Amino acid sequence: MRQLWLTVIVCLGLLAPAGCVPAPSLAPTLVPPTAMGDVKLTILYDNTAIDPRLKTDWGFAALVEYGGHTVLFDTGANGSMLLDNMRQLDVRPQSIEAVIISHEHGDHTGGLKALLDSGIRPTVYASSSLPDISKDLVRSRTKLVEVTDPLTIYPGMHLTRPVGDPIEQALAVETRDGTMVVVGCAHPGPAEMVRQAQEIVPGNVSLLAGGFHLLEIADKDRLQSIVAELRQLGVQAVMPTHCTGATAMYLLSTEFGETYFDGGVGSTATFSTK
Repeated sequence: MRQLWLTVIVCLGLLAPAGCVPAPSLAPTLVPPTAMGDVKLTILYDNTAIDPRLKTDWGFAALVEYGGHTVLFDTGANGSMLLDNMRQLDVRPQSIEAVIISHEHGDHTGGLKALLDSGIRPTVYASSSLPDISKDLVRSRTKLVEVTDPLTIYPGMHLTRPVGDPIEQALAVETRDGTMVVVGCAHPGPAEMVRQAQEIVPGNVSLLAGGFHLLEIADKDRLQSIVAELRQLGVQAVMPTHCTGATAMYLLSTEFGETYFDGGVGSTATFSTK
């Protein structure tokens, strides 16, 4: 496995999604890791993996390390699989201070019980649409914050207003080159999730990562218009995963070129905040 250190650091995949065109080869100026900044995204749960040691399943979870804080965004569908991938990637559950649930679907919430059963007590952030059974589970073990409006959880790290049907929220993290936006499925549309992030932090998006929910769209013209809209909104780089779909991934890779990065379990991206 090859690892390149850039303004965006991406661990390129050994196992590409079926039917997906791999990201173009990169010709970067290599920078020592110690010279880089302090915002790191690691995919922990996805339909594909870049390392054969890691397990794959329909769902999504990502770890964000930022300014001394560690946040888990979504928990995948299967708790034992999430925890196993975390062990393989040397991620200690005890390091997680907060868990963000993007929306109520089981492929994003299914690992929550096993995670809390491990004994950790992170603050859980979710919209009020989370089923009562899940809310009760969280409240019986730790603090639940029901998000209704944009919310800053740490300086420079924000949750967007929950919108759409199903109701969904995204994570927006300030970096030197723009806002890193992490989405679970982007049911309201990836462009809408970007707009919600830009209401909190105006300007370019340094990276849009996660599921874009374009798998079921067969019309290439419609997909191309969505890709073009992301560009118009100032999205500089993308790491599509989960429910994005092979056709959309191809169009995104064509549009973004060297700033298109393959996702999958084990993929990482790192940005500077200074």
